[in-house]
Amino acid sequence: MIERYSLIGEARVERHEIEAFLTVAEELHFGRATERLGLSQGRVSQTIKRLERRIGAPLFERSSRRVALTAVGKQLRDDLIPAHRQIRQAFARAVETAGTSTGTVRIGYSGSPIGELLLRAADTVRTAYAGWDVDIREVPLGNPLGLLRSGRLDLQVTELPVDEPDIAHGPVVHTTSRALLVPSGHPLATRPTVSLEDLADVELLAPSGDIPQSWLDVYFPRATPSGRPIPHGPMGTNWQELHLQVAAGKGVTMVVTWADTFYARPGVTVVPFSDTPPVEFGLLWPAGQPPTGVRAAYVDAVVREAEAWTGSGTGRDGSA
Repeated sequence: MIERYSLIGEARVERHEIEAFLTVAEELHFGRATERLGLSQGRVSQTIKRLERRIGAPLFERSSRRVALTAVGKQLRDDLIPAHRQIRQAFARAVETAGTSTGTVRIGYSGSPIGELLLRAADTVRTAYAGWDVDIREVPLGNPLGLLRSGRLDLQVTELPVDEPDIAHGPVVHTTSRALLVPSGHPLATRPTVSLEDLADVELLAPSGDIPQSWLDVYFPRATPSGRPIPHGPMGTNWQELHLQVAAGKGVTMVVTWADTFYARPGVTVVPFSDTPPVEFGLLWPAGQPPTGVRAAYVDAVVREAEAWTGSGTGRDGSA
C-alpha cells in the first residue's frame, strides 16, 4: 500500500491523513467519519488539526451543531478526490487484470425500491461469478455523489439529471412520476393532483449538503413555471428527517410515487403532480472509467432485472 501520496509545502502527506480528511469532508460529521475509519474521534481530530497547521488555514468550520468545509477545505477536497479515486481504481483494475477469481462490485443507490432491484441483480452475478460479491449501500442525501467521486463506489443508480463533468451516464433503469408529500391535514391532501404552481402557497422542505445545483433546480425549485417564488422551509439531512418534518406540519417535500409504499407513516399523504416530467433513475460511474469485466456484467444484470421488474408490473416508485 502506498503510504504517502503527495506533497503539501515541503512535508509529505501520509495516506491515513488524506483518508481522514476526505472521509470527514464527505460525512461533515466527525462521529460518523470516525466510525467509518475505525479510529477514535480524538485521533481523527488531531489528524485534521495537523493538516490545518501544515497548510496554514482551517479546513473545516466547526460548531456544536454543524461541520462545514471552508473555502480552502473545498479546494483541497476537489483537488484530492480525482487522484485518490485514480489510485484506488488502478489497484482494482490491476487485481481484475491479474485474473483473480474473487472481488466485489460496489454500487450505491438512492430510493429504497432501487435497492431491491440491485439485490436481484446481485444474485445473478453471485451465481455466475463464484467468489465475487456485490456491496450495495444507500448514498447519503446530503452528498449523493461523494462515495462515487471518492472511489468508494464503482457504480451508482440515482435520479437524473446529473450534469457533472467527472460523472459518466449509463443506461436509464427505471422511470417513474413525481409527487408531493404533504401533511394529511393540509388542504392539498384532499386533491387528486397538484401542480408546480401550488408550490408558491406552501413551504418546500429541501435537503442540505453538497448536492449538485442542477439536481436541486429540478426537484426543489425556487420559483414556479410562471415565476412566482416558492418559499423554502427547514432543510433536512436525510429523507426520514424531511418526512418527519412534513408529518409535523412544517412544510411539504418532493417525492416520487412509490413513496406511499416505502415511506408511508401516519400524518402524511402522497399527492401526484399533474404537470411534471417523468423522473429517470440512471446508472452512473466515474468519467473515463467505464465498468469492465464482472462490473460490466453486473450493469447488464441490472438492466435486465429492470426490464423484467417494469414489465411484470411490480416496480414501485420511491423518494426523489
